[in-house]
Amino acid sequence: MTAHDDVLTPDPDLESPLAVAEAERRRATMSMVRAAIARRDVVLAFQPVVVAGAEARVAFHEGLIRVLDEAGRIIPARDFIPVVETDRAGRELDCLALELGIAELRRERTLRLSINMSARSIGYGPWLDTLDRAIAADPTLAERLILEITESSAMVLPDVVAAFMERYQRAGVAFALDDFGAGFTSFRYLRDFYFDILKIDGDFSVGVASDPDNQVLYDALISIGRHFDMLTVAEGVQTAEDAAYLVRAGVDCLQGYRFGVPVTVPPWRDERRRASG
Repeated sequence: MTAHDDVLTPDPDLESPLAVAEAERRRATMSMVRAAIARRDVVLAFQPVVVAGAEARVAFHEGLIRVLDEAGRIIPARDFIPVVETDRAGRELDCLALELGIAELRRERTLRLSINMSARSIGYGPWLDTLDRAIAADPTLAERLILEITESSAMVLPDVVAAFMERYQRAGVAFALDDFGAGFTSFRYLRDFYFDILKIDGDFSVGVASDPDNQVLYDALISIGRHFDMLTVAEGVQTAEDAAYLVRAGVDCLQGYRFGVPVTVPPWRDERRRASG
């Protein structure tokens, strides 16, 4: 081995400080999430999805899972979702999110709510039991429930996801393909899935009113949604200019900070409090 070869060959026994720090961060995040799950310190934050061109009308709300630390502070989803996605803790979080969403649907009979799930939770018994019990107890609840599956998650187990969707669509549950465009969906799978709603990844929405490249991509994504007879939702809309462009482009619904940030105390609870007070 030459001296040059020795310089270029990494020592498997040595880890970079960056890799060590990242591994420690992931361990700390996992420990924090598991402790929060054990305490049931999780809540849903609700964000409206509005009708394009009639933004005062809410089509449905999305319930986003939030984890609380020991001081009661909300931990941003971006800090823990990638870490727990493939772990049992991810399945337990999906189960808690579903439980909280079902409880909210029971309390608010006019509410239509979407809840996020991983395709990996389809095989998690407690999650399926929670869904089945809720539908058996109140079949009308299924008609107000939307389950959101990310594009990347759906591609892990496409055949399992398709069969699962077919079963619960018959019961009235709707399904949304979340973050569409961020991954590499096969059109063959998209055809076989029969999603009801196509949620276009927010990266395409930011600055779309002045970005010709994003405009071309958005037109293509909306066209795909129409072809497969899916309601299209533009995620991550932040400005009036982008919202106006997306309405002209033909998107069906809009979601983002422009129309409301996720809140843990949704407006219908405030209305009930005022009515009772």
